[in-house]
Amino acid sequence: MIQTQERSAGLDVPSYKGRRLGPVAKAVLALLLAGVLAFGGLLAAVLSGSHDHISGQPSVMIILGCQVREDGPSVLLRDRLDRALDYLEDHPDMTVVVSGGQGDNEPATEARSMAGYLIAAGVEEERILLEDDSHNTMQNLLYSRQLLEAEGVDCSGGVLVVSNGFHLTRARMLAGRAGFENVSTLAAPASHLPSRLHMYIREPLALVKSFLFDR
Repeated sequence: MIQTQERSAGLDVPSYKGRRLGPVAKAVLALLLAGVLAFGGLLAAVLSGSHDHISGQPSVMIILGCQVREDGPSVLLRDRLDRALDYLEDHPDMTVVVSGGQGDNEPATEARSMAGYLIAAGVEEERILLEDDSHNTMQNLLYSRQLLEAEGVDCSGGVLVVSNGFHLTRARMLAGRAGFENVSTLAAPASHLPSRLHMYIREPLALVKSFLFDR
C-alpha cells in the first residue's frame, strides 16, 4: 500500500550506490597496486635464484664477503663459509677466492677474516686468493676476475659463486657483467632470522639498483 501511494505521488526512492573514488584516489590506488605487483615480481626473481645452480665442474670458487665483527665473521658470513667448506670437502682441487674489503665498522678486511676461517677449518692456504679491495657485489666479482687473470688461474671450467640464497640472483647477473662465463651458484642458508627477513625486503630493490647502475 505504501509503495502504491509513493508511485501515485510520483516519488522515487533512490538506491544507495556507495561512495565513489575520485580520479586522484584512483590514480594513487593504481600506483600502489602497480608497486605491489612489481615488488612481487622482483621478489619472485630473487627467490628463483636462491637455490644451488651448478653447471659442469667449476674449477674456481668465489665466496662473496659480508659483515665482519670484532669476534670474527658475522652469522651470515659464517653461513657462506660453512656452505663453501661442505662443497670443498668433495672438491679439494678448487682455487678459492675470498672477496671483500674493510668497512669503517670492521676490524679487518672481510677477505682476510674469511681466509682465516677457511684455513682454521683445514683448507690449504696456498689454494686461497685474497681480494680485499671491494666494497660491493659488483666490485667483488670484477676485482675477483682481475685477480684470477693476474694470477694466471684458468677459469674455463666455470666459476662457482657462493653467497646466501637471497643474494644469488643479483650475484649471477653481475658475474656475467664482470666477464665470467659459465657461472654457477651455491646457496648458503641465512640462519639469522632478522637478517633474512630484512634482506628479502632489501634485495628486490637492490636488484633494480644493480640492473640499472652496476656496470
